[in-house]
Amino acid sequence: MIDRRSLLRTGGTVALGAFGLATCACSPTAGAQNPSPTTASAGATSGVIRVELQRTEAPFTGFEIIQTRFEIPVGQASGRHSHDGGKEVGYIIQGDVLMEFDDRPPLRLKSGDPFLIPTGVVHNARNVGTVQTMMLSTYCIDASKPLVTPH
Repeated sequence: MIDRRSLLRTGGTVALGAFGLATCACSPTAGAQNPSPTTASAGATSGVIRVELQRTEAPFTGFEIIQTRFEIPVGQASGRHSHDGGKEVGYIIQGDVLMEFDDRPPLRLKSGDPFLIPTGVVHNARNVGTVQTMMLSTYCIDASKPLVTPH
């Protein structure tokens, strides 16, 4: 079993392994050298930020791998959105999340839980806990499409 500290130390290799990309040859300069917070997608509530940790070309043409840390304050939500270019493989580093979907029942997640959001599925991550939620998400995205599409 892997704990949060180990996951962070490995730089998300576990998440990349879920894509079958753990053996991807990434350049040492790939990714954000000094990651800085950015406002999350349109529709996100106050204080929600996405920090891009790294970005590199995928080992197959036309795709890229993007890894982010997503932070949601207590009582706030990500806003309804989808990832139309590819799947999201995620891990709850801290907090309690209610992942709401348009086409299926909600999913309750807590610290240490992994999750997978299929391509194009509209969802909203709502912090239903007592601490700021932090999620590590890795995407394998069609490079011609945006990372996030607000709904």
